Amino acid sequence: MVSNWRIYLLALVSFLVGTSEYVIAGTLDQIAAALGVSVTSAGQLITAFALVYALFTPLAMALTARLPRRRLLLGALAVFVLGNLLAFVVPGFGLLMLARVVMALGAGVVVVNALSIAAQIAPPGKQGSAIATVIMGFTVSLIIGMPLGRWIAAAHDWRSIFAGIAVLGALAMALIHRSLPQVAAEQAMPLREQLALLKQPRLQAALLVSFFWLGGFSVMFTYVSPFLLDVTRLGEGAVRTALFALGVASLVGSRFGGWSVDRFGGQRTLQYGLALHFLMLVLLGSFGAHALVVYPALMLWTFFAWSSGPAQQFNLVSLAPAASGIMLSLNNSTMQLARAAGAALGGLVVEGSSLAAIAWTGAAMILVAAAVSARAGRQSGALVLKPVTAA
Repeated sequence: MVSNWRIYLLALVSFLVGTSEYVIAGTLDQIAAALGVSVTSAGQLITAFALVYALFTPLAMALTARLPRRRLLLGALAVFVLGNLLAFVVPGFGLLMLARVVMALGAGVVVVNALSIAAQIAPPGKQGSAIATVIMGFTVSLIIGMPLGRWIAAAHDWRSIFAGIAVLGALAMALIHRSLPQVAAEQAMPLREQLALLKQPRLQAALLVSFFWLGGFSVMFTYVSPFLLDVTRLGEGAVRTALFALGVASLVGSRFGGWSVDRFGGQRTLQYGLALHFLMLVLLGSFGAHALVVYPALMLWTFFAWSSGPAQQFNLVSLAPAASGIMLSLNNSTMQLARAAGAALGGLVVEGSSLAAIAWTGAAMILVAAAVSARAGRQSGALVLKPVTAA
């Protein structure tokens, strides 16, 4: 019971990170109008966050490997809170971009440590469910953060969203300080040795799956609000309802994915999820103008997309159980690069073709992820970890 409560506390932290990241997608058109920039320019607020997150997190994890996990989590949360405060107070698009960079510097280390700690304090045989619970925080941010953020942006001031995240982040720090146990740091692995792991084909294949899975999701997700407004031609209220439905489906999909990992294994859960993810994007691309098709297709799209999350995280941890933090760090960096690439590619598709084409672009990336996953699933065994060189 205590361990479960602590895992839900880590899920709260992931909720705050998820809200700060995803609220941009839910209010993209409104932020663009308020700052006087195009929708595609505003979309690069997502790209910048993802790039900094991806590039900085492995370096930060390598430099802080010897620190106790709770202390590192608290320090990263402090940086994350500072970034949200900056987003609340600074004027203009350029300074908001800087605030997003500061957020990302803390967010990556927060997420990796939350996932790693959850896996370590979970009961035996429940690691998949523990990881899914932390990921659940992200899906709850879709349910609450995105529609609530859109309502706040329409009725009040979208910047106050970031002030609220900062306050809740400070409260989370106090709870973590009082309630979370110290978790020993893993054996330090220098960054050069982490990068050397990338030469191993099994890890390359696993990270490729993450890249094309999240990239395909991000292409559609970044521009989902403009898609619903301009392609499906929903009104503002209907868009908020659709975003809420999307978040509910994400939450259920994440929990289902964790259950399926514990029952059927990570690889089987991932392969079925990718196949159905692809099918839903094909439906959205084919029938995007028909609201009766779009509503259920959107919900099933996010359900299957998020059911793959616990499976992929579990698969990475299984490759090197003794270096779970490193595996999660590399994977989360790959996922953020995928989000950046997806957001940027989606912008190119919207500018060069149409909003309707983003679903087909995402489907093509998911098809690549499914093919790589199927091939990787025929291999077995853990990664070879070289002895750590002395500092």
